[in-house]
Amino acid sequence: MQAITLPQFGGPDCLVPAQIETPLHNPNSQNGHIIVKIAAAGVNRPDILQRTGHYNPPKGASLIPGLEVAGTVVAVDHAVKRWRIGDQVCALVPGGGYAEYCAVHEDNALPV
Repeated sequence: MQAITLPQFGGPDCLVPAQIETPLHNPNSQNGHIIVKIAAAGVNRPDILQRTGHYNPPKGASLIPGLEVAGTVVAVDHAVKRWRIGDQVCALVPGGGYAEYCAVHEDNALPV
């Protein structure tokens, strides 16, 4: 998938499109994650601070910027109760929103 990467810190020109692996989906997983095909991503202060080297993503979070997303659920794991494939959602994520697809914990998503 295509994503916006941050190979170095600095201005907006440091955001570079790149091909990376799509988030893995395991339907038998019990972690409560959905995969969202991103239609829109927000730009907020922590995204700008991350780009300039003044914000470290939470431990275990994607290094891809993007904390706010909206799109369509394309996969759900076995433990997900709230969402179905095709649902339109917006979500807060710890990172990874500047990409074509993003893994989202079901509790962090809201209906659009």
